[in-house]
Amino acid sequence: MKGSGLDYYDLMLRFKRPASLLVLLVALCANAQTVDETPAPPPSSALDGELFYQLLLGELNTLDGEPGTGYALFLDAARKTGDGQLYQRAVEIALQARSGDSALQAARAWRQHLPNSREANRYVLQILLGLNRISETVEPLKREIALSTPDEKPSAIAAIPRYYARVSDKKLAASIVERALADYLNTAVTGVPAWTAIGYLRSNAGDRAVAVEAARRGQALDPQAEAPVILALSLISPGQPAAEAIVRKYLEGKARAEIRMEYARILLDTRRYAESAAQIHLLTTENPDFAQAWLIQGTLEFQEHKPQTAEKTLLHYIQLVQSQATAALREEHNRGLTQAYLLLAQIAEQRKDFAAADAWLNRIDNREELLRIQTRRAAILARRGQLNEARALIHSLPERNAQEARLKLSAEVQLLRDNKEYQTAYALLAAAIAKDDKDFDLQYDLAMVADKLGRPEEMERVLRQIITANPQYHHAYNALGYSLAERNLRLPEARELILKALEFAPGDPFITDSLGWVEYRSGNKEEALRILQGAYKAKPDTEIAAHLGEVLWSLGQHEQARIIWREGMLLNAENETLLETLKRLRVKL
Repeated sequence: MKGSGLDYYDLMLRFKRPASLLVLLVALCANAQTVDETPAPPPSSALDGELFYQLLLGELNTLDGEPGTGYALFLDAARKTGDGQLYQRAVEIALQARSGDSALQAARAWRQHLPNSREANRYVLQILLGLNRISETVEPLKREIALSTPDEKPSAIAAIPRYYARVSDKKLAASIVERALADYLNTAVTGVPAWTAIGYLRSNAGDRAVAVEAARRGQALDPQAEAPVILALSLISPGQPAAEAIVRKYLEGKARAEIRMEYARILLDTRRYAESAAQIHLLTTENPDFAQAWLIQGTLEFQEHKPQTAEKTLLHYIQLVQSQATAALREEHNRGLTQAYLLLAQIAEQRKDFAAADAWLNRIDNREELLRIQTRRAAILARRGQLNEARALIHSLPERNAQEARLKLSAEVQLLRDNKEYQTAYALLAAAIAKDDKDFDLQYDLAMVADKLGRPEEMERVLRQIITANPQYHHAYNALGYSLAERNLRLPEARELILKALEFAPGDPFITDSLGWVEYRSGNKEEALRILQGAYKAKPDTEIAAHLGEVLWSLGQHEQARIIWREGMLLNAENETLLETLKRLRVKL
């Protein structure tokens, strides 16, 4: 620097702080000129020799382990000059020294000197939250919104839940935000994000009913606003039907494809298959280029035992992906293609075209899916009569952690069950449970295998152990209730168990099927018919078809029973329940 009287490069080397002093020098050089530059009038600056050495001393003290001195020097310099960057540096030094009160003092001084600075106010807000002084955040939160421009206000309001995400008293946080947003709730521009922010905070505080009401009020201001709907999607549950009503109202209009897709996924996760399929059909009709919808549709068709239709849909999905693939979507498409290839391999395997199945598996380029790929290859080997080779293939997979070992065990047990090697599966499960008696999924599988081995008493004992240890494990209630009904034992208890399972999974067609079977065993044939018809409509499944057909047969509706059984045979001609039913009733289709 010309005329400085000091070799700054030498100073940096002498103190061995080049990285730290570089920032300071950049600021200083903003007011300097190089030797060969054309002289120009320097901009006005408050930096003089005294201030320069004060800042330098502040940095050096901070770097040498005296942050208190460095903080005091920078805060004093900031107050003398009114420079926001110096206030910010004082705040940063205090935060690095874990002195929240000092950081707050500097941030408040900064805001007092520069009252229109959003940056200063934001530091005050965030430091207060970091100190868990939630009740003091009303004023800075109001100021944060007030200082934003009209165009910035919606996004400033929408960002509020992120500020309060980690506070300990979430109910107090929700109350504080409601007070701060009171003036912004009645117009669509600010009301939609305000009600949505309140909804998220209420949801985080466990007040889900209040959160749903907030989403409803946001939607009332703008029926096509997406933010309240996305909030409502996160709140959908059996206990909050109003949340789903918000989503459905939005979907009646011109809906964004991603929102309809998310709703379809929620329906699928809650086993409302028919409703999910209806939403997917709307998606593929309204947005035929939305590839993910075709993947879900193909998956549903495969689960409904419609292999030819599923194959056509999945091939269309692959064609769409290949035509739309971009670098930004490559990872997402890779996951989707993996699922499509696996399903197509299973379809080929079912028609015993093992070469085609292997060809689809060879197209998968996803190391994370190695277990699923090899599991399918193992299934192909088993169908060819090479069960030992299939098991060896699963054994050869790596076990880098406990989770991978657990997945390998589940894959081998399923392989054994599919091939009716129940005693071997039982031994594997029993050995695994001896090492970890808290794995309820393994215990449930053991109970199911015990049933296949003709040990209903052991199955009942294991299921009751699960219920005692994990009262929310609804599969155990259903399995035990169905087992009692199947054996025509203690039917009132069986009904009570199944109704308990339905409390955890309302509308689940398989649990509903169990309830229908209890009613049939109890002699309530008309009620059984009503329940089973609803279950079969929700999920056309061979097991449900077997039960529904038997109820129809018992009511003298023989032709209708045959129709249902034929449909069941088309879904799965090897289903044990259906085959046993036809044999017991001496029915030929």
